[in-house]
Amino acid sequence: MHTVWKGSISFGLVNIPVKLHTATENKDIKLRQLHKECNTPINYQKVCSGCKKEVQSEDIVKAYEYSKNKFVVLDDEELEKLKKENEDKAVEIIDFVKLEEIDPIYFERSYFMAPDSGGGKAYSLLRKALMESGKIGVAKIMIRSKEQLAVVRVFEELLVMETIHFPDEVRSAKDVPNIPSEPAVVQKELETALMLVDQLTTTFEPEKYTDDYRTALMELIEEKKTGKQTVTATEKQSTAPSNVTDLMSALQASLDKTKKKKAVPRKRAAKAKTS
Repeated sequence: MHTVWKGSISFGLVNIPVKLHTATENKDIKLRQLHKECNTPINYQKVCSGCKKEVQSEDIVKAYEYSKNKFVVLDDEELEKLKKENEDKAVEIIDFVKLEEIDPIYFERSYFMAPDSGGGKAYSLLRKALMESGKIGVAKIMIRSKEQLAVVRVFEELLVMETIHFPDEVRSAKDVPNIPSEPAVVQKELETALMLVDQLTTTFEPEKYTDDYRTALMELIEEKKTGKQTVTATEKQSTAPSNVTDLMSALQASLDKTKKKKAVPRKRAAKAKTS
């Protein structure tokens, strides 16, 4: 399993060298866009909106737009320094809280946490402490140039780190439009609704939930493949001839040129004899 982050995490004076591995994966089926006329994949270019020229990676700089069309340019060295300063810090568990105190809206991404060399004993200690206390740890970590708030908890037999949003990253529920004020609820309707909830109440078994759309889409794709309903992209015609063609052309041109040079003196010599 690929390691996405390597460092250490601590609580109190206990330091644990760890590695993070992405715990989830996106299984969305990616569809390419083709040119309808020739079935060739569409490419996207980075074009300057000002001079309309295509730009390369080395011609691009990062900047922050603090007002309309006004920017503060940040060079790679400055950004790398900030990133390095924060990445070098060991991740420290700041607080221990109960999981149910955190609303699911804050949760972002999950990572499996594995002990690195020499960290097995401390890893087991933290896992046991979290299990016995029923608490989770709250920490900060730098991942991919972004400081993240995170929680550490036990999942099955291992520790999991969940990145969570900072409070100012969660929009205010008060800003959502058209939310109706609570009307008077008819008691009979409420009783019927509660009865329906009770009938549908069960134990959560994640294995029984499947992505029906993805399954149907893959079945359609396989059906078209089996039925030979496929297209082939038009190969881009090379503007430059192959090396073999170049070499043969050059040799032939050289021979033709040599023949012409030899032919001229012979004609002159023939004229000289007749005169």
